Amino acid sequence: MAALQSSMAEALRLMRAGRLGQATTLLRSTIGIGHPAPQPGPQAGPQPARPDPGEVIDRDVIDLEPDHVSYAPRRAAEPDAVPRFEERSHAGKRGALAYRLYRPAGATAGMPLVVMLHGCTQSPEDFAAGTGMNALADELGFLVAYPRQTQAANAQKCWNWFNPGDQQRDRGEPALIAGLTRDILAETGADPGRVYVAGLSAGGAAATIMAAAYPDLYAAVGVHSGLACGAARDLPSALAAMKRGGGAAKTRQGQRFVPLISFHGDRDMVVHEVNAREIVAAATAAAGAPLTVRTETGVSPSGRRFRRDLSVDAGGTVLIEQWTVAGAGHAWSGGDAAGSYTDPAGPEASREMLRFFLQHKRA
Repeated sequence: MAALQSSMAEALRLMRAGRLGQATTLLRSTIGIGHPAPQPGPQAGPQPARPDPGEVIDRDVIDLEPDHVSYAPRRAAEPDAVPRFEERSHAGKRGALAYRLYRPAGATAGMPLVVMLHGCTQSPEDFAAGTGMNALADELGFLVAYPRQTQAANAQKCWNWFNPGDQQRDRGEPALIAGLTRDILAETGADPGRVYVAGLSAGGAAATIMAAAYPDLYAAVGVHSGLACGAARDLPSALAAMKRGGGAAKTRQGQRFVPLISFHGDRDMVVHEVNAREIVAAATAAAGAPLTVRTETGVSPSGRRFRRDLSVDAGGTVLIEQWTVAGAGHAWSGGDAAGSYTDPAGPEASREMLRFFLQHKRA
């Protein structure tokens, strides 16, 4: 019995990391002694070491128009007996976009949904392993979607946050990411009032775009080592913004407010920390009401110091959190070394983002 429990725990860890083939093999070998073999979830995806599979079209995909969306599940939702990390795809008028969807064991309708946008050179499997979001989904009870950027769209698998055509509602990559978000809401019955988007680096820049373009879809946004929406309009200005900030982005007009939590290392040599200040400035301007800033300091269990600036409204609600991690570079704070671009010594960005997210629900 102890051996069975140990094997099941290891299989669960492999599933969380997206290593479904290994998990299935382990489960079959473990319970093959007089026990029925479990059936793998639909379209079990590739292993992290395999090449990017590109855009795999799921057989059960619907095309939802922004103004004609029903968030009721298409069929009665039964709780999942085991966690599932499935390869899927959104297909719509703007094209197709593959993604991974993680459903924790016991997943039911009404759960929150978090959309995670990976950084350059990363994959959904890598990002899931590094951020530990799937383990948090098991603990706290939410769904996690990881859109997959391909080398066909960008040679380094970066989201094209610096292209004007990928910075607007119902166009380019924002339309695809919003489309798969709506697909998941319609299929799973996830809570439409508790949908969140977060990202790292280029994914963080894309997350600011999603919050600005779809404030009616996302209840809060988490940005790690990213840039403000509109910080660049082409590749040269993107490279300049990464080093010195986008300047005009902080005074961007017409942006509707979405609660924000930001993480950035003050020794980031890839995306300068000034960009975090511009993201916060843009959110503060969009809030449309005076905010009081309260500053706290702390030290992570591993000894990494941080500063936390909280922007609070007149009613005492924290609308913006800005975390500045001392001595940290371009890496996910508190992440797992199993993934790329992680800093295990820092405060846990994933857990803090989830705490912040779940305090905010879209009306």
